[in-house]
Amino acid sequence: MSVYATSDLHGFPTERFRELLKKCRFSDSDFLFVLGDVIDRNGDGGVDFLRWMMLEPNIELIRGNHEKMMLDSSFVFEAVTEESVDRLSAYKMESLSLWMANGGGVTLRSLDKVMRSSPETVEAILDYCREAPLYESLTVEGREFVLVHAGLGGFAPERELSDYSEDELLWTRPAPEDSYFEDRITVFGHTPTVFFGEENKRRAFRTPTWINIDTGAAAGWEPMILRLDDLKEFYL
Repeated sequence: MSVYATSDLHGFPTERFRELLKKCRFSDSDFLFVLGDVIDRNGDGGVDFLRWMMLEPNIELIRGNHEKMMLDSSFVFEAVTEESVDRLSAYKMESLSLWMANGGGVTLRSLDKVMRSSPETVEAILDYCREAPLYESLTVEGREFVLVHAGLGGFAPERELSDYSEDELLWTRPAPEDSYFEDRITVFGHTPTVFFGEENKRRAFRTPTWINIDTGAAAGWEPMILRLDDLKEFYL
């Protein structure tokens, strides 16, 4: 059994991602962690990918900030009545505006199509994202890992992972000189690696204590997969 991680797919085509899994020789005995932001920006907004993931017992979603924005806006899938319109608070409208401003329109349109024929499928997708954890800790081939969407905001080595706020785990953008745990490798995405310099474009970015695996699928580039067993990188 091998353990893999990928992140920030942002509507990347499911069939193309399966080609990447074939390059890894991913099998039913292996396990894949998807470190958030499956949805928004491109294609069908990642709805097909989520529906596929939900049926795969060896793939786990770790919630990203884009899943969080969708969940904060899930009221749009409720039946519209005079009473429900009256209950639309400023917070709800701000949440929806934030999601739309961050590429949520394609996802909303795809979910609306599914809603017309199968509202229970939309609810299952939302429940799947609600139940996704914010982080995972695990040991692979003697190495300890922390898997999270965006990094560890306000990092202090003595803090328990459970003490970090949702915002610290979903919206952090670490600088290259930032350090995390000395005895664990933290793996995350959220910040495209090109932000650390043009020479890092479309490649994983490594420091002594963390690895960023967001290779810019939001911008139309391709995601990568990291095998945790030996830290080997896979690209299309």
